[in-house]
Amino acid sequence: MLFESKNLKYSHPNQPSLSFPDISLQQGESMLVLGKSGSGKTTLLNLLAGLLLPESGEVTLNQQNLSAMKGQKLDLFRGKEIGIVFQKPHLLAALNVKENLQMAHFFSKKKGQELDQLLAELGLSGKANSSVLTLSEGEAQRVSIARALATSPKLILADEPTSSLDDENANKVIQLLKTQAAKIGAALIIVTHDQRVKTQISNFVEVKPL
Repeated sequence: MLFESKNLKYSHPNQPSLSFPDISLQQGESMLVLGKSGSGKTTLLNLLAGLLLPESGEVTLNQQNLSAMKGQKLDLFRGKEIGIVFQKPHLLAALNVKENLQMAHFFSKKKGQELDQLLAELGLSGKANSSVLTLSEGEAQRVSIARALATSPKLILADEPTSSLDDENANKVIQLLKTQAAKIGAALIIVTHDQRVKTQISNFVEVKPL
């Protein structure tokens, strides 16, 4: 199994403990994490990415236990093996499009994908040298996806990637993520409250508040 999470529990200060469903995925497989706002979906995403440490349970990627890693070792592993598509792009305004992707290579110390080819596959070949401040919302999101894919990670995590998109563009983004995950042999987990996505990915777990 490429990716597994088991018996995960976490509680925010002065909040009841959250328990999360187990997840297991092979290379190229996709899964949705569904739930309403406030259900704990983003908390689960942060646990799966190693950005939060669970109270109990473990997260295993490529036979490495994230829950047992700390500090620089965890940061480097995450940079190499986990690509995160955040709800907002968080692109560096001082850098152009391609330079934003090069930063992923720099911090992970991993060559990953050939960036010009990746930009072309995402329909961004004409934007490589553009300021990120000139991008449309959809283009900025695709750059964010490209940055997450740049290191050829083993796990792709996407947080609400379709929430602000119309039906046509929502479908395109999901197809893009699925195609790229299959190409690089990654597991794909999309965290969303958008029920439209279930038409493209039937495998899902649901997070429900206590």
